[in-house]
Amino acid sequence: MILDSSLVWLHDTSFGTVIRESTWAEPIIETIHVLTLTVFLGFVIVLDLRLLDLILLRARVSAIFRQLNPWLFGSFAIMLVTGISLFAGDPVLFYGTIFFKLKMLMLLAAALNVVVFNLTLGRSLMQWDARATTPRGAKITGLLSLLLWISVVACGRGIAYVLPPP
Repeated sequence: MILDSSLVWLHDTSFGTVIRESTWAEPIIETIHVLTLTVFLGFVIVLDLRLLDLILLRARVSAIFRQLNPWLFGSFAIMLVTGISLFAGDPVLFYGTIFFKLKMLMLLAAALNVVVFNLTLGRSLMQWDARATTPRGAKITGLLSLLLWISVVACGRGIAYVLPPP
């Protein structure tokens, strides 16, 4: 019940109304969301493929992390803001789709994958990143990350196909 009333409240806010009723708000926010997703996903793929020992084998993993993290965090922050903004346009409708719920589950799983990596293998990154191959756990993390982010994107696209046309 609390969730339902929160969704209705968000729908009825002036912000939700602007997103829903403006000619330009939703397409502009959607464009920014997709562009930052492209930046984020591109760098995630590079990082994950390095963890899988498939690219940039001469580059130290710690150096790649150091260079990509600002882009990853920045683009993810923008995606989060734009995603919440799009959701605010019609939260009841979005939340009612299976793809939205699956996308949120995949996002949580992807975040958990990052947290677990950072609390375990990521702490000893400097010790193993000069080795010829990454540890097995790093490979598992990279593969899981790829699968989860592909799922997030697929579910995001699925949302658009199950919503009724405006």
